[in-house]
Amino acid sequence: MHHSLDGNAIGHAVPVASDDSMFRKVAWRIVPFLFLCYVVSFLDRINIGFAQLQMKHDLGFSDAMYGLGAAVFYVGYVLCEVPSNVLLAKYGARKTFMRIMLLWGIASMCMMFVSKPAHFYVLRFMLGVFEAGFFPGIVLYLTYWFPASRRAAVISVFFAGVAVAGVLGGLFSGWIMRDMSGVLSLFGWQWMFAIEGAPAVILGLLTWRYLVDKPHDANWLTQAEKERLVALCAQGQAKDSKHDGRSFAAALLNPRVYLFAFIYFSLTCASLTLNFWMPLMIRDFGVQDVMAVSLYTVVPNAIGAVGLILIARRSDRTGERRKHFAFCTVGGGLALAALTLHLSSFPAMLAILSLAAVLIFAALPIFWAVPTSYLSGKAAASGIALISSIGITSGIVSPWVIGQIRTTTGSMDLAVYLLAALLVVSGVALMVGVKGESARR
Repeated sequence: MHHSLDGNAIGHAVPVASDDSMFRKVAWRIVPFLFLCYVVSFLDRINIGFAQLQMKHDLGFSDAMYGLGAAVFYVGYVLCEVPSNVLLAKYGARKTFMRIMLLWGIASMCMMFVSKPAHFYVLRFMLGVFEAGFFPGIVLYLTYWFPASRRAAVISVFFAGVAVAGVLGGLFSGWIMRDMSGVLSLFGWQWMFAIEGAPAVILGLLTWRYLVDKPHDANWLTQAEKERLVALCAQGQAKDSKHDGRSFAAALLNPRVYLFAFIYFSLTCASLTLNFWMPLMIRDFGVQDVMAVSLYTVVPNAIGAVGLILIARRSDRTGERRKHFAFCTVGGGLALAALTLHLSSFPAMLAILSLAAVLIFAALPIFWAVPTSYLSGKAAASGIALISSIGITSGIVSPWVIGQIRTTTGSMDLAVYLLAALLVVSGVALMVGVKGESARR
């Protein structure tokens, strides 16, 4: 968030230093709160990855049942993602984010009452319906506050939230499941869902008081800052709008939307595999204790969070996207494939997993820096959600396929090879499908 805009670019010039100060004020006001909300949302989405270490045994679920339950979440998510973002554009961020967080928090807490597969599938589906639109809503909301030249650095912070959620999950989920097991005659995983779902409800209630819908509503900005902020963001949209007709129809008919959706599909197949199956991967490395497995998941996630920000900032600093993206996807694919070597050294396997996490997580913010320069104005809400909702169907396909492969073969090797191939193809697709100058900020 350190790039500067020409102070003379708009009407009455304001010094660039004033712009930097204004955007720092905006960033510190809205980004930490939204980041916290996103971390909590992702923790509630992926904590079944830790729950399965006990839940499958306690309830008699197979890998295939678990994979289907993980996938059903994304059926509800995909069905409701575009409508949710359209509602945000119509009714504002405060109402939309409050609704999303309250409902998903309640649904996540209700996961503690699962006792058979049908309960599991229904609640996972409802969790997807309730959470739909949260991430694309954040992407859309940020376009109101940051022009295109500053947006990628801000978005990268939220992708670091994915890794932070993995770190928190590793630190707390294993501890809750081990030490709370048997309290009030409840399983450890039941306590985990109850405790980790509650913050979403609290944050949902705080949203109404803390967030504002648009810069003009921000009483913490001066009138001059409000006008300057709106003008800068509008300028970025005016430049970007040459890429679309500012309509949902134009987004639907834009072939690049589907190119971006395929690339996002490939990325999320790999990242979701790390989110959902990492605890099981580490157990397969030879670690059996639930608490130890949880703590070891902190390592790849923590390294991934730091590496993600460093790589994304380098991409922002140079303004180059395609080569950075290809490096991350091809490197991430090779690192995933290396996991099938099944080395006898646990540190070596954890290092390979950590390298895969860094590169795969870092590819996500670099990717999102590209389509946001093609979609703006009226097409932004629908276009961003369309790319996200088509791409996130990976959440339906990937967990189910991996669950079937594990149940059938007893190993994840075939699934890992497929994911590695997808990652490499996604890197080639962006290099070929987007011109170099178009991928620069």
